[in-house]
Amino acid sequence: MGVLLMLLTICGTGLAIILLIAAGLTRKTWLVKFVFGATMVWFAFYAVMLFGFSFTSEEKTLSLNEPKAFCGFYLDCHLHTEVRDVRKTKTLGGKTANGEFYIVKVKVSSDARRAELGLHHPQFEVVDARDKRYRRVEDATLSDNPFERKIPAGGAFEDEIVFDLPFDIQNPRLDVAEGIGVDKVIEAILIDDEDSLWHRRNLFKLETGDSVASN
Repeated sequence: MGVLLMLLTICGTGLAIILLIAAGLTRKTWLVKFVFGATMVWFAFYAVMLFGFSFTSEEKTLSLNEPKAFCGFYLDCHLHTEVRDVRKTKTLGGKTANGEFYIVKVKVSSDARRAELGLHHPQFEVVDARDKRYRRVEDATLSDNPFERKIPAGGAFEDEIVFDLPFDIQNPRLDVAEGIGVDKVIEAILIDDEDSLWHRRNLFKLETGDSVASN
């Protein structure tokens, strides 16, 4: 629905511009008022829908092996991510964590039938119970960052990302997002999209055992 309403808004705005130009050339004041009024009513309706869906949305917590689909501005939702495993360790590759290293194995998959797809500029952050965000430890990754690479139709891959999180962190959850620049602007005003303004997100619960791994 969000994509359809945005397309109607874009097409309607284009039509309104054409009608306003025609009204100006023919000096039809009534047409200017009608088009301007109708456009303002539609934009007000769109804003109510956008913020209404965002403010009534609820955060969803995904468990291990529970996939999250990425759709964005497009009608297809072929790309998915899921957390496959979470380990904790104090040391990693000769480095010592300020708190504990969380090693998170993430799977990226595609159920497309033909096209080769990939996440566009994926971002990974951990969110705690107070909504404080923690960035990944870039120089502690176990391999080169592969998450932007293309996936063949029906394919998948797994790799690990690392976070240095406090010992006493409460309810850590992984937030996976994608997109940059124009993508983010479009999705920010896309009704009922996870990336729209003030919309609640789908987060992965970082479930680990009680034991701490050694490395």
